[in-house]
Amino acid sequence: MLERCTLCPRKCKVNRYEQKGICGADYKVRVSNILLHKGEEPPISGENGAGIIFFSGCPMKCIYCQNMGFSQKGIGKEISIEKLAEAFLTLQENGAETLDLVTATQYVPQVIEALKIAKNKGFNLPVVYNTSSYENVETLKMLEGYVDIYLADIRYTNSMYGEKYSKVQNYWEIAQAAIKEMYRQVGAFSQENKKGVIIRILVLPNNVSGHFKALRFIAELDPKIPVSLMSQYLPHFGAKNDPLIGRKITKAEYIEAVEYMELLGLNGWIQLDEKDRLTTKAVNFKW
Repeated sequence: MLERCTLCPRKCKVNRYEQKGICGADYKVRVSNILLHKGEEPPISGENGAGIIFFSGCPMKCIYCQNMGFSQKGIGKEISIEKLAEAFLTLQENGAETLDLVTATQYVPQVIEALKIAKNKGFNLPVVYNTSSYENVETLKMLEGYVDIYLADIRYTNSMYGEKYSKVQNYWEIAQAAIKEMYRQVGAFSQENKKGVIIRILVLPNNVSGHFKALRFIAELDPKIPVSLMSQYLPHFGAKNDPLIGRKITKAEYIEAVEYMELLGLNGWIQLDEKDRLTTKAVNFKW
């Protein structure tokens, strides 16, 4: 697969044993951080926090990405598949409620191998695939049976904005197909089963995120899918001087999105003005 890589929708067909793909990854897994993180949605973090692994590289090139250092600049450490499996087990030993894999698309084959190794050694946490939804259906099918929870973003419902702000083509068309495949595998998230799809929407200024259309899509797919409606957008990096997204969202914009979510009968999580700032905790993992 890595000799002619088509793991993500870019399908750049690069030989990753010889050079990096557009995602910034070669054949070696690179990880920027391994932490216990309490800032995810409540069923992901639980009481002790999610065992979060931030992978370096990303198929998308969002101009406002808050994780620019590792997502686009490649900051991180190389880690073998065996060591990655060890990290999964270490997070479990440190009390993690879930294993939260952030932007793992470019390493799906290696992640699957690491999960096999870890499970043979007693790993049993629910596995969260934390994704932009810019995913190949074929790649997602590889994850069936390995992923319990898909934590899926809807970034835009107008692919013109996906191209302008994240440098990818056909984002909305690709994301819809990807989310439908995730839903086929695990259904709507159930707290009882600790399994299913949760969808995140980061509300962007001037409805660039197309959040009203995104909410309608979710309601039509399955109104039982929990929605995390996020208000924390900040105009980082290339977004600072953009005429549409060069500012924070207003309170009125967010309230309008919340009210529409309620009108559609959707449930999930919203962010209030006094939202607690939850922190991360280092784990004792030997690289």
